[in-house]
Amino acid sequence: MTEDEPPNWDFKDRDIAILCELADDPQLSSRELTDVLASEYDIEVSHVTVSESIRRMRDEGVFREAIIPNEEYYIFALFEFKFNTEHFADSWQEAMEYIREDKHTLFFFLSDGEYQWKTVMMFRDRQEVSRWIHECYKDYGGVIANIRNSAVHNVLKFRTDPRIYEDLREE
Repeated sequence: MTEDEPPNWDFKDRDIAILCELADDPQLSSRELTDVLASEYDIEVSHVTVSESIRRMRDEGVFREAIIPNEEYYIFALFEFKFNTEHFADSWQEAMEYIREDKHTLFFFLSDGEYQWKTVMMFRDRQEVSRWIHECYKDYGGVIANIRNSAVHNVLKFRTDPRIYEDLREE
């Protein structure tokens, strides 16, 4: 599977249980998962099968792994980018790659409406946010007409809820 292709996966109850448990505790070993599957889900498999299932799901792109720092170390900001259509065709791709590859970018996505690029970014302090915006305008001001910046305060939830994987059974 390549990054451009969606995962092709036929979910078994075992796979859904594994995803639920890993979302709850990503550090579980395959041996620990085997015990949890037996006690919580009445699924009897070997730790080798669990390990192989995790590897195959990872390889197929069923889930992604990322190291996300504790929110106590960084401030988070939501940036929304409005475009200057007059210069957009000239360097939109360069600007997009700059934002996507920047070390501060945690999450980058497209949306509809006036502000079509959005990012969740991480910075050590507010001055670093201001410097980043300044440099972005300096380098890509011809493409970007406006950056709307919202500070993210008091992160109250920062993890995948294991129950989300239960929805996969409905498909």
